[in-house]
Amino acid sequence: MTDEKTPEQQFAIQKIYLKDVSFESPNSPMVFTEGEFKPEINVQINSGHTTIGTDTHEVVLSVTVTAKKDDKTAFLVEVKQAGVFAITGFAQENLAGMLGAFCPETLFPYAREAVSELVSKGGFPQLLLAPVNFNALYTQHVQQQQAATANQNTAH
Repeated sequence: MTDEKTPEQQFAIQKIYLKDVSFESPNSPMVFTEGEFKPEINVQINSGHTTIGTDTHEVVLSVTVTAKKDDKTAFLVEVKQAGVFAITGFAQENLAGMLGAFCPETLFPYAREAVSELVSKGGFPQLLLAPVNFNALYTQHVQQQQAATANQNTAH
């Protein structure tokens, strides 16, 4: 039995903010007059993080939504929702999971609201993004990195 103390795990949101936003409707007003609006929706989600101080990290969740109707872009929305998080006492692999899954999951409702607001203000029907399993996305990303590393090692 050792007397070493494991550091207490702490997680705190210091700030949540909109870092960057863009809305384009390149084919308006014609897109509003061309019959029933049933676009093809493409959603891309990415996240990244930067260490900005001891135990302090900025996480940015990027959401891009493209709506096309008859191969013409009806609208394009890009939202970068960010947060500053204080995270202490986690092992390195757990910290990576916090930054890659838990923090983006925390930011997603804010990004979802921003996308919905922008689409509505652009004159289009409300768009609510479906929930996202960030743990599954993060696990898939880690597995892809491990496979890429394994392929590089076998190539040499």
